[in-house]
Amino acid sequence: MDQVKGDIRRFVEDNFIMGARTAPLADGDSFLEHHVLDSTGFLELIAFLEATYAIKVEDSEMIPENLDSLDSIVQYLSRKRAG
Repeated sequence: MDQVKGDIRRFVEDNFIMGARTAPLADGDSFLEHHVLDSTGFLELIAFLEATYAIKVEDSEMIPENLDSLDSIVQYLSRKRAG
């Protein structure tokens, strides 16, 4: 899952941060609290996850507990793949 986390980190940094942050994004940092993603950004992130990992993010799964940090996304993908 370290590779998965690295891939997601690169996607977020390349598409949303683009060098604008002075401190690196920690694995547990909230995308919302740190103003990394807005609502459109979350939709782009979901599209990336669905295309990259061949999953379907259901409307009921679009919650901060699943998608608001690198750690939460990796945990969500792990549960999604196991289910």
